[in-house]
Amino acid sequence: MIMSETVLIIEDNEQNFYLIEFLLEKNGFTVIGARNGREGIQMARTHKPSAILLDIQLPEMDGYAVAAELKTHDETKGIPIIAVTSYAMMGDRERILGSGATGYIEKPINPETFVEEIRRYF
Repeated sequence: MIMSETVLIIEDNEQNFYLIEFLLEKNGFTVIGARNGREGIQMARTHKPSAILLDIQLPEMDGYAVAAELKTHDETKGIPIIAVTSYAMMGDRERILGSGATGYIEKPINPETFVEEIRRYF
């Protein structure tokens, strides 16, 4: 039996979450989700996913803080974190990567290339 990769999506927007979940599941990934940063950190520590897709604009704790926190825990520091965000201004990419994210994908995502972009980080 082939095990599928588990991806944690930390995203508070239902439409964005549904689209990403649909694309990943259609391509054989197992998806778990969190709607805010604190819940996302807890789920990452509990489930140890293969990768984390992280929105930056989140309630309670923004994605910068979530990425930085995840990099401080032994059980989560090696998990690739891909920021999926509408933050596309000068310096945003560098700030996100500087906080601990492994990669960066701009919203709106391209459904045709999204899964391939994610697979680069495994």
